[in-house]
Amino acid sequence: MPVILGASRNRRDFLRMLGVTSGAVMLGGCARLPFGRGKAPAVTRWALLADTHVSLNAKEMQRGRCIDDNFKLVVDQLVKAAPEYVAIAGDLARLEGKEGDYRMFRDLVEPLASRFPVAVCFGNHDHRENFRKTLTLKAGEDPKVKGRRVRVVDQAGLRFILLDSLLSERVTGGLLGKEQRAWLEKFLDQSDRRPTFLFLHHDLRDQDSALLDADRFSKIILPRKQVKAVFYGHTHAYRYEQVKGMHVINIPAVGYNFSDKEPLGWIEARFLSDGGEFTLHAFAGSMTNSGKTTSLAWR
Repeated sequence: MPVILGASRNRRDFLRMLGVTSGAVMLGGCARLPFGRGKAPAVTRWALLADTHVSLNAKEMQRGRCIDDNFKLVVDQLVKAAPEYVAIAGDLARLEGKEGDYRMFRDLVEPLASRFPVAVCFGNHDHRENFRKTLTLKAGEDPKVKGRRVRVVDQAGLRFILLDSLLSERVTGGLLGKEQRAWLEKFLDQSDRRPTFLFLHHDLRDQDSALLDADRFSKIILPRKQVKAVFYGHTHAYRYEQVKGMHVINIPAVGYNFSDKEPLGWIEARFLSDGGEFTLHAFAGSMTNSGKTTSLAWR
């Protein structure tokens, strides 16, 4: 269930988002200027996260690190970095999406949500009803897809669509389902051709633990050239791939990684009409690519 949380912005907020601030922000162990400083203006700047796995047990450890402390660290970084939007690609909660987990998530994300819109997707460790009991929809266009929650964000001539791939609680694999796929196909055909970016939790591999209708999803989005990239989490890995010119980007986990070969961190994303720049900010795990920027051209 994608959702957008966040406070309304005043002029001061708007100027801050454009990079009209002073000083440098410490990210990835080195000093970096806030979004938009020292570079050509980006169309819009997002921070991309996945797999926060927040737990009611504030001291729960995984692979030698406290899960909730990892999210706190990233929240602090993002408050300083001041993106225009924050997107979290699912698995907000630790295991079963208990109400207490979402209360903890709500408290930890509040410093972000009070400043910037925070868009989230559901993952296989999330629970729709428990989430709804603790967090409220506040903004964003809701297309009213039967049985699912979808959000559409139109910003600066670009379009961002957050999809719902949660099949069922405690089921690892994901599914968009017939209703959501039909809505997406119709929406893409009836909308203008502005560059469009899709977010969901599950990956597109041919595995039972991935998106089970990935082939049908691909048949919808690959021929529709306005879809420039798909972003996902789930695998707790960081990688870039390309399918027939469309980019498929795996957002790294925040809560924990499955291997020390993978980073823990987030992606600083600058979306332009003809391409994008994506910088990894890792705080643990593999630091090899932390601070490196990947530039992509849209098909």
